[in-house]
Amino acid sequence: QVQVVESGGGLVQSGGSLRLSCTASGSYFYYMGWYRQAPGKQRELVARTTNGGTANYADSAKGRFTISIDNAKSTVYLQMNSLTPEDTAVYYCNAFDYHDTYWGQGTQVTVSS
Repeated sequence: QVQVVESGGGLVQSGGSLRLSCTASGSYFYYMGWYRQAPGKQRELVARTTNGGTANYADSAKGRFTISIDNAKSTVYLQMNSLTPEDTAVYYCNAFDYHDTYWGQGTQVTVSS
């Protein structure tokens, strides 16, 4: 049974930093990544990485966010710096094993101005 569990969200002031973590279990994952969904908006990609460490980022994340993966722990991290209120959203972890795509339950990130 596949499980995807996120942690690390919270409330932070504008300009601050947060680090999200996501651990996936129950399969071998080729891609893991982070998406976010703000109220009234569609879910969008933030960043994702292969298990080899090849990453790609949304334009809004470039230069501020860094995704990394620890294959031994099946854990992906998202280091978010220089946060702005526009980053406020529920952040979802995503894992892909070439058979299916799995989602975590989401973690709230709120950036106050």
